[in-house]
Amino acid sequence: MNGDVFTDEFPSTMSKIAVFLSLLLPLVAQADLSGRVVGVTDGDTITLLDASNRQIKIRLHQIDAPEKKQDFGQASKQSLSDLVFGKQVKIEVADTDKYGRTVGKVWIGGTDANLEQVKRGMAWVYEKYANEPAYFAAERTAKMNRVGLWNQPNPTPPWVYRHPERASSTATAKPPALSGKSSRRCGEKRFCKEMSSCEEARYFLNECGVKGLDGDGDGRPCEALCQ
Repeated sequence: MNGDVFTDEFPSTMSKIAVFLSLLLPLVAQADLSGRVVGVTDGDTITLLDASNRQIKIRLHQIDAPEKKQDFGQASKQSLSDLVFGKQVKIEVADTDKYGRTVGKVWIGGTDANLEQVKRGMAWVYEKYANEPAYFAAERTAKMNRVGLWNQPNPTPPWVYRHPERASSTATAKPPALSGKSSRRCGEKRFCKEMSSCEEARYFLNECGVKGLDGDGDGRPCEALCQ
């Protein structure tokens, strides 16, 4: 009798253990890292040497630095190198990207190196993946003060540089009204209901300073348009 009960309960117990491990493994995979920075690839990618002498490629979260062949590409790499190379850092892990790199925030003591790159005008906020208002605020300040890459008249974001064909198709798809400067005079529009696109909303927020378009202060105007 006791043997029968044990046999019946054993699969159920094993199932519970399997479920527990399946929940635990992602947590282990996302554990924070620490070590010394032994390489800087560019303005948003480093190599970490951990306590086990493993070399781990780290992609800085929420930012996108100029490509090496772009203007400020080398300056951005040098800036990050000055910040972290040879130093002990902690990585606040956020994800793993499609190339297998660990994506995370790099901390040097109490300094967020990712945010510092944006403050220095050495990287864009990567809007597709960014979620912290401080990053958007830092970019606005750097842009307003023409710091780093923002000293250029019309810097090309790296995601456009990497995929120019996407930018071309997007430009072709824009409504004709938006291509004329007369449709974008500061002071003409002040509310989200007046905006015809996310691009237009961003223009009035960033170029004209219509702060009311960004009610929650996250750097993204008119949430219904800019999802």
